[in-house]
Amino acid sequence: MRIYKAGIAIALAAIFFVCGTRADGIDDLITSQMQAHHVAGVACAVLRDGRVVKTFYGGYANLEWNAPVGPDTVFEIGSISKQFAAASILLLEQEGKLSVDDDISKYLTNTPPAWANVKIRHLLSHTSGIHSYDDMDGFELRQHLTQAQFIKRLAGHPMDFQPGDKWAYCNAGYNLAGYIVENVSGEDYLSFLKEHIFVPLGMTNSAFRDSVNVIPHRAAGYVYDHGKYYNRDYDITDLFSAGAIVSTVSDLAKWDESLLGDPLLNKSSMQLWWTPARLNDGRPAPVSHDGARTYGFGWFLETVDGHKNIGHGGVTSGFSAANELYPDDHLAIIVLSNTDEGGFAGQLAGKIAHICFQKP
Repeated sequence: MRIYKAGIAIALAAIFFVCGTRADGIDDLITSQMQAHHVAGVACAVLRDGRVVKTFYGGYANLEWNAPVGPDTVFEIGSISKQFAAASILLLEQEGKLSVDDDISKYLTNTPPAWANVKIRHLLSHTSGIHSYDDMDGFELRQHLTQAQFIKRLAGHPMDFQPGDKWAYCNAGYNLAGYIVENVSGEDYLSFLKEHIFVPLGMTNSAFRDSVNVIPHRAAGYVYDHGKYYNRDYDITDLFSAGAIVSTVSDLAKWDESLLGDPLLNKSSMQLWWTPARLNDGRPAPVSHDGARTYGFGWFLETVDGHKNIGHGGVTSGFSAANELYPDDHLAIIVLSNTDEGGFAGQLAGKIAHICFQKP
Protein backbone atom coordinates (compact mmCIF):
# COMPACT_ATOMS: atom_id res chain seq x y z
CA MET A 1 0.00 0.00 0.00
CA ARG A 2 1.19 3.58 0.49
CA ILE A 3 4.77 4.28 1.58
CA TYR A 4 5.18 5.21 5.23
CA LYS A 5 6.24 8.72 6.18
CA ALA A 6 8.75 9.26 8.96
CA GLY A 7 7.35 10.43 12.27
CA ILE A 8 8.57 10.87 15.83
CA ALA A 9 11.32 8.51 16.94
CA ILE A 10 10.54 6.54 20.10
CA ALA A 11 12.60 4.07 22.11
CA LEU A 12 11.02 0.71 22.98
CA ALA A 13 11.58 -0.77 26.41
CA ALA A 14 11.87 -4.57 26.35
CA ILE A 15 9.09 -5.31 28.83
CA PHE A 16 6.57 -8.09 28.18
CA PHE A 17 3.24 -8.83 29.80
CA VAL A 18 2.22 -12.49 29.63
CA CYS A 19 -1.29 -13.50 30.64
CA GLY A 20 -3.58 -16.51 30.54
CA THR A 21 -1.29 -19.41 31.42
CA ARG A 22 2.10 -20.16 32.92
CA ALA A 23 5.02 -19.16 30.70
CA ASP A 24 5.89 -21.89 28.21
CA GLY A 25 7.50 -22.47 24.82
CA ILE A 26 4.95 -20.29 23.05
CA ASP A 27 5.69 -17.36 25.37
CA ASP A 28 9.42 -17.78 24.81
CA LEU A 29 8.89 -17.97 21.05
CA ILE A 30 6.75 -14.84 20.85
CA THR A 31 9.06 -12.83 23.12
CA SER A 32 12.14 -13.80 21.13
CA GLN A 33 10.41 -13.02 17.81
CA MET A 34 9.27 -9.62 19.07
CA GLN A 35 12.81 -8.76 20.07
CA ALA A 36 14.35 -10.11 16.88
CA HIS A 37 11.90 -8.24 14.63
CA HIS A 38 11.60 -5.08 16.76
CA VAL A 39 7.84 -5.44 17.22
CA ALA A 40 6.19 -2.93 19.54
CA GLY A 41 3.35 -5.13 20.77
CA VAL A 42 1.64 -8.51 20.26
CA ALA A 43 -1.61 -10.08 21.35
CA CYS A 44 -2.08 -13.79 20.70
CA ALA A 45 -4.72 -16.44 21.40
CA VAL A 46 -4.65 -20.18 20.82
CA LEU A 47 -7.91 -22.15 20.71
CA ARG A 48 -8.36 -25.90 20.98
CA ASP A 49 -11.67 -27.74 20.81
CA GLY A 50 -13.65 -24.53 20.75
CA ARG A 51 -12.10 -22.75 23.73
CA VAL A 52 -9.17 -20.46 24.39
CA VAL A 53 -6.33 -22.41 26.00
CA LYS A 54 -3.54 -19.85 25.69
CA THR A 55 -3.21 -16.07 25.57
CA PHE A 56 -0.19 -13.78 25.35
CA TYR A 57 -0.08 -10.00 25.65
CA GLY A 58 3.35 -8.45 25.22
CA GLY A 59 4.97 -5.09 24.62
CA TYR A 60 3.13 -1.84 24.06
CA ALA A 61 -0.04 -0.73 22.34
CA ASN A 62 1.21 2.87 22.51
CA LEU A 63 4.87 3.75 22.91
CA GLU A 64 4.25 7.42 23.61
CA TRP A 65 2.20 6.59 26.71
CA ASN A 66 3.91 3.28 27.56
CA ALA A 67 0.45 1.68 27.39
CA PRO A 68 0.84 -2.12 27.50
CA VAL A 69 -0.96 -4.52 25.21
CA GLY A 70 -3.84 -6.23 27.01
CA PRO A 71 -6.95 -8.32 26.35
CA ASP A 72 -8.90 -5.24 25.21
CA THR A 73 -6.23 -3.79 22.90
CA VAL A 74 -7.78 -3.06 19.50
CA PHE A 75 -5.59 -3.73 16.45
CA GLU A 76 -6.13 -3.23 12.75
CA ILE A 77 -6.63 -6.70 11.26
CA GLY A 78 -6.25 -5.77 7.59
CA SER A 79 -7.30 -8.43 5.12
CA ILE A 80 -8.64 -10.76 7.78
CA SER A 81 -11.60 -8.44 7.14
CA LYS A 82 -12.19 -10.34 3.89
CA GLN A 83 -13.52 -13.29 5.89
CA PHE A 84 -16.36 -11.08 7.08
CA ALA A 85 -17.07 -9.66 3.63
CA ALA A 86 -17.33 -13.13 2.11
CA ALA A 87 -19.48 -14.31 5.02
CA SER A 88 -21.81 -11.34 4.49
CA ILE A 89 -22.31 -12.24 0.83
CA LEU A 90 -22.97 -15.88 1.73
CA LEU A 91 -25.45 -14.89 4.43
CA LEU A 92 -27.36 -12.89 1.84
CA GLU A 93 -27.26 -15.87 -0.51
CA GLN A 94 -28.69 -18.08 2.24
CA GLU A 95 -31.57 -15.62 2.50
CA GLY A 96 -32.20 -15.91 -1.24
CA LYS A 97 -31.32 -12.27 -1.90
CA LEU A 98 -28.48 -12.94 -4.34
CA SER A 99 -26.34 -15.68 -5.84
CA VAL A 100 -22.56 -15.74 -6.05
CA ASP A 101 -23.05 -16.59 -9.73
CA ASP A 102 -24.87 -13.29 -10.38
CA ASP A 103 -23.17 -10.64 -12.48
CA ILE A 104 -21.98 -7.78 -10.27
CA SER A 105 -23.66 -5.31 -12.65
CA LYS A 106 -26.99 -6.58 -11.31
CA TYR A 107 -26.26 -4.90 -7.97
CA LEU A 108 -23.85 -2.07 -8.87
CA THR A 109 -24.70 0.94 -11.01
CA ASN A 110 -22.66 2.46 -13.84
CA THR A 111 -20.26 -0.44 -14.14
CA PRO A 112 -18.15 -0.36 -17.34
CA PRO A 113 -18.77 -2.79 -20.24
CA ALA A 114 -15.47 -4.52 -19.43
CA TRP A 115 -16.99 -5.78 -16.17
CA ALA A 116 -19.97 -7.38 -17.95
CA ASN A 117 -18.93 -10.96 -17.19
CA VAL A 118 -17.61 -10.39 -13.68
CA LYS A 119 -19.60 -12.41 -11.15
CA ILE A 120 -19.71 -12.07 -7.39
CA ARG A 121 -17.71 -15.29 -7.01
CA HIS A 122 -14.91 -13.66 -9.01
CA LEU A 123 -14.72 -10.82 -6.50
CA LEU A 124 -14.55 -13.19 -3.54
CA SER A 125 -11.89 -15.43 -5.09
CA HIS A 126 -9.63 -12.71 -6.61
CA THR A 127 -10.27 -13.97 -10.13
CA SER A 128 -12.20 -10.97 -11.48
CA GLY A 129 -9.43 -9.39 -13.53
CA ILE A 130 -10.42 -5.96 -12.21
CA HIS A 131 -7.35 -3.84 -11.57
CA SER A 132 -6.86 -3.13 -7.87
CA TYR A 133 -6.11 0.27 -6.38
CA ASP A 134 -3.00 -0.83 -4.48
CA ASP A 135 -0.64 0.94 -6.88
CA MET A 136 -2.89 3.93 -7.65
CA ASP A 137 -3.42 7.35 -6.12
CA GLY A 138 -6.88 8.73 -5.49
CA PHE A 139 -8.18 6.01 -3.17
CA GLU A 140 -6.90 7.43 0.12
CA LEU A 141 -9.17 7.50 3.15
CA ARG A 142 -9.05 11.31 3.16
CA GLN A 143 -10.81 11.28 -0.23
CA HIS A 144 -14.04 10.01 1.38
CA LEU A 145 -15.12 8.44 -1.91
CA THR A 146 -18.76 7.54 -2.31
CA GLN A 147 -19.69 4.22 -3.86
CA ALA A 148 -20.42 5.95 -7.18
CA GLN A 149 -17.10 7.82 -7.10
CA PHE A 150 -15.17 4.65 -6.26
CA ILE A 151 -16.72 2.72 -9.16
CA LYS A 152 -16.19 5.60 -11.60
CA ARG A 153 -12.54 5.99 -10.59
CA LEU A 154 -11.85 2.27 -10.73
CA ALA A 155 -13.74 1.76 -13.99
CA GLY A 156 -11.30 4.01 -15.81
CA HIS A 157 -8.59 1.35 -15.59
CA PRO A 158 -8.47 -1.58 -18.06
CA MET A 159 -8.95 -5.17 -16.93
CA ASP A 160 -5.82 -7.12 -16.06
CA PHE A 161 -7.30 -10.31 -17.57
CA GLN A 162 -10.66 -11.82 -18.43
CA PRO A 163 -12.78 -12.94 -15.44
CA GLY A 164 -11.82 -16.42 -14.28
CA ASP A 165 -8.67 -16.71 -16.42
CA LYS A 166 -6.19 -16.09 -13.59
CA TRP A 167 -5.81 -15.46 -9.87
CA ALA A 168 -4.51 -12.05 -8.75
CA TYR A 169 -5.03 -10.54 -5.32
CA CYS A 170 -7.52 -7.68 -5.65
CA ASN A 171 -8.53 -5.44 -2.77
CA ALA A 172 -10.78 -3.45 -5.10
CA GLY A 173 -12.89 -6.54 -5.71
CA TYR A 174 -13.62 -6.84 -2.02
CA ASN A 175 -14.62 -3.19 -1.83
CA LEU A 176 -17.12 -3.91 -4.59
CA ALA A 177 -18.38 -6.93 -2.63
CA GLY A 178 -18.99 -4.64 0.35
CA TYR A 179 -20.99 -2.27 -1.83
CA ILE A 180 -23.08 -5.20 -3.04
CA VAL A 181 -23.83 -6.09 0.59
CA GLU A 182 -25.00 -2.53 1.16
CA ASN A 183 -27.15 -2.36 -1.96
CA VAL A 184 -28.81 -5.73 -1.43
CA SER A 185 -29.37 -5.40 2.32
CA GLY A 186 -30.31 -1.72 2.36
CA GLU A 187 -27.89 -1.16 5.27
CA ASP A 188 -24.47 0.42 5.44
CA TYR A 189 -21.79 -2.24 5.52
CA LEU A 190 -20.69 -1.83 9.14
CA SER A 191 -24.30 -1.90 10.34
CA PHE A 192 -24.80 -5.16 8.45
CA LEU A 193 -21.72 -6.68 10.07
CA LYS A 194 -22.87 -5.63 13.53
CA GLU A 195 -26.40 -6.94 13.09
CA HIS A 196 -25.57 -10.24 11.42
CA ILE A 197 -22.13 -11.17 12.79
CA PHE A 198 -20.66 -9.01 15.54
CA VAL A 199 -23.68 -8.76 17.86
CA PRO A 200 -24.79 -12.40 17.51
CA LEU A 201 -21.27 -13.56 18.39
CA GLY A 202 -20.68 -10.99 21.14
CA MET A 203 -17.85 -9.27 19.25
CA THR A 204 -18.23 -5.97 21.10
CA ASN A 205 -14.82 -4.48 20.24
CA SER A 206 -14.92 -4.88 16.46
CA ALA A 207 -15.54 -1.86 14.23
CA PHE A 208 -14.01 0.15 11.36
CA ARG A 209 -10.64 1.86 11.68
CA ASP A 210 -11.89 5.35 10.71
CA SER A 211 -9.69 8.20 11.88
CA VAL A 212 -12.56 10.32 13.28
CA ASN A 213 -14.33 8.23 15.91
CA VAL A 214 -12.72 7.48 19.25
CA ILE A 215 -12.03 3.74 19.61
CA PRO A 216 -11.20 2.78 23.21
CA HIS A 217 -7.90 0.92 23.66
CA ARG A 218 -6.90 1.41 20.02
CA ALA A 219 -3.26 0.43 19.40
CA ALA A 220 -0.99 2.79 17.50
CA GLY A 221 0.78 1.46 14.41
CA TYR A 222 4.58 1.61 14.21
CA VAL A 223 7.37 1.48 11.68
CA TYR A 224 10.87 0.41 12.73
CA ASP A 225 13.70 1.89 10.67
CA HIS A 226 17.42 2.26 11.31
CA GLY A 227 17.17 1.53 15.01
CA LYS A 228 14.18 3.77 15.75
CA TYR A 229 10.41 3.47 15.99
CA TYR A 230 8.19 5.87 14.09
CA ASN A 231 4.46 6.47 14.09
CA ARG A 232 2.87 4.95 11.01
CA ASP A 233 1.83 7.06 8.03
CA TYR A 234 -1.76 8.17 8.52
CA ASP A 235 -2.29 9.05 4.86
CA ILE A 236 -3.79 5.59 4.45
CA THR A 237 -5.78 3.88 1.72
CA ASP A 238 -9.53 3.47 2.21
CA LEU A 239 -9.71 -0.31 2.48
CA PHE A 240 -13.43 -0.47 3.39
CA SER A 241 -14.62 -4.11 3.28
CA ALA A 242 -11.26 -5.27 1.94
CA GLY A 243 -9.40 -4.54 5.17
CA ALA A 244 -10.73 -1.77 7.40
CA ILE A 245 -11.86 -3.77 10.45
CA VAL A 246 -10.25 -3.32 13.86
CA SER A 247 -10.67 -6.01 16.51
CA THR A 248 -9.19 -7.77 19.52
CA VAL A 249 -7.94 -11.31 20.03
CA SER A 250 -10.94 -11.87 22.31
CA ASP A 251 -13.40 -10.93 19.57
CA LEU A 252 -11.60 -12.96 16.92
CA ALA A 253 -11.53 -15.91 19.31
CA LYS A 254 -15.35 -15.76 19.40
CA TRP A 255 -15.35 -15.70 15.61
CA ASP A 256 -13.09 -18.76 15.44
CA GLU A 257 -15.09 -20.57 18.10
CA SER A 258 -18.16 -20.23 15.91
CA LEU A 259 -16.30 -21.34 12.77
CA LEU A 260 -15.01 -24.50 14.40
CA GLY A 261 -18.20 -25.18 16.33
CA ASP A 262 -21.56 -23.68 15.42
CA PRO A 263 -20.98 -21.39 12.42
CA LEU A 264 -23.41 -18.73 11.24
CA LEU A 265 -23.21 -20.15 7.72
CA ASN A 266 -24.89 -23.38 6.66
CA LYS A 267 -23.03 -26.42 5.36
CA SER A 268 -23.39 -25.42 1.70
CA SER A 269 -22.03 -21.93 2.34
CA MET A 270 -19.15 -23.26 4.40
CA GLN A 271 -18.20 -25.55 1.55
CA LEU A 272 -18.13 -22.62 -0.89
CA TRP A 273 -16.14 -20.58 1.61
CA TRP A 274 -13.45 -23.20 2.16
CA THR A 275 -13.21 -24.86 -1.28
CA PRO A 276 -10.60 -23.69 -3.82
CA ALA A 277 -12.07 -21.47 -6.51
CA ARG A 278 -11.83 -22.82 -10.05
CA LEU A 279 -10.39 -20.97 -13.02
CA ASN A 280 -11.98 -21.12 -16.45
CA ASP A 281 -9.69 -24.01 -17.40
CA GLY A 282 -10.87 -26.03 -14.38
CA ARG A 283 -7.73 -25.65 -12.28
CA PRO A 284 -7.97 -24.63 -8.61
CA ALA A 285 -7.09 -20.94 -8.30
CA PRO A 286 -3.31 -21.17 -7.66
CA VAL A 287 -1.74 -18.72 -5.24
CA SER A 288 1.70 -20.36 -5.18
CA HIS A 289 3.65 -21.36 -8.30
CA ASP A 290 3.38 -25.04 -7.44
CA GLY A 291 -0.37 -24.80 -6.88
CA ALA A 292 -0.07 -26.09 -3.31
CA ARG A 293 -1.65 -22.92 -1.94
CA THR A 294 -5.08 -21.99 -3.26
CA TYR A 295 -7.88 -19.56 -2.42
CA GLY A 296 -11.52 -19.97 -1.50
CA PHE A 297 -13.81 -17.06 -0.59
CA GLY A 298 -11.72 -14.88 1.73
CA TRP A 299 -9.44 -17.70 2.88
CA PHE A 300 -6.11 -19.13 1.79
CA LEU A 301 -6.15 -22.94 1.67
CA GLU A 302 -3.07 -25.13 2.06
CA THR A 303 -1.43 -27.92 4.05
CA VAL A 304 1.10 -27.04 6.77
CA ASP A 305 3.25 -29.78 8.31
CA GLY A 306 0.69 -32.29 7.01
CA HIS A 307 -2.22 -30.40 8.60
CA LYS A 308 -5.08 -28.78 6.69
CA ASN A 309 -4.79 -25.00 7.09
CA ILE A 310 -7.48 -22.40 6.36
CA GLY A 311 -6.40 -18.87 7.17
CA HIS A 312 -5.64 -15.32 6.19
CA GLY A 313 -3.18 -12.64 7.11
CA GLY A 314 -3.73 -8.91 7.28
CA VAL A 315 -1.34 -6.04 6.64
CA THR A 316 -2.01 -2.31 6.99
CA SER A 317 0.31 0.59 7.64
CA GLY A 318 1.94 -0.21 11.00
CA PHE A 319 0.05 -3.48 11.63
CA SER A 320 0.42 -7.19 10.91
CA ALA A 321 -2.24 -9.78 11.78
CA ALA A 322 -3.06 -13.44 11.17
CA ASN A 323 -6.00 -15.77 11.80
CA GLU A 324 -5.14 -19.40 11.09
CA LEU A 325 -7.49 -22.38 11.48
CA TYR A 326 -6.58 -26.06 11.46
CA PRO A 327 -10.08 -27.58 11.37
CA ASP A 328 -9.03 -31.24 11.49
CA ASP A 329 -7.01 -30.47 14.62
CA HIS A 330 -9.75 -28.27 16.15
CA LEU A 331 -7.03 -25.63 16.46
CA ALA A 332 -7.03 -21.88 15.81
CA ILE A 333 -4.24 -19.34 16.24
CA ILE A 334 -4.70 -15.56 16.26
CA VAL A 335 -1.79 -13.10 16.20
CA LEU A 336 -2.27 -9.32 16.22
CA SER A 337 0.64 -6.88 16.25
CA ASN A 338 1.53 -3.24 15.63
CA THR A 339 4.51 -3.63 13.34
CA ASP A 340 5.14 -2.60 9.74
CA GLU A 341 6.74 -5.98 8.95
CA GLY A 342 3.90 -7.42 6.90
CA GLY A 343 4.65 -11.13 7.16
CA PHE A 344 5.46 -11.11 10.87
CA ALA A 345 2.09 -12.27 12.25
CA GLY A 346 1.61 -15.04 9.71
CA GLN A 347 5.09 -16.42 10.19
CA LEU A 348 4.71 -16.29 13.97
CA ALA A 349 1.33 -18.05 13.78
CA GLY A 350 2.97 -20.81 11.74
CA LYS A 351 5.71 -21.28 14.32
CA ILE A 352 3.12 -21.44 17.11
CA ALA A 353 1.17 -24.04 15.14
CA HIS A 354 4.30 -26.16 14.87
CA ILE A 355 4.63 -26.14 18.67
CA CYS A 356 0.95 -27.04 19.03
CA PHE A 357 1.32 -29.98 16.64
CA GLN A 358 3.95 -31.42 18.97
CA LYS A 359 1.52 -31.34 21.92
CA PRO A 360 -1.57 -33.54 21.99
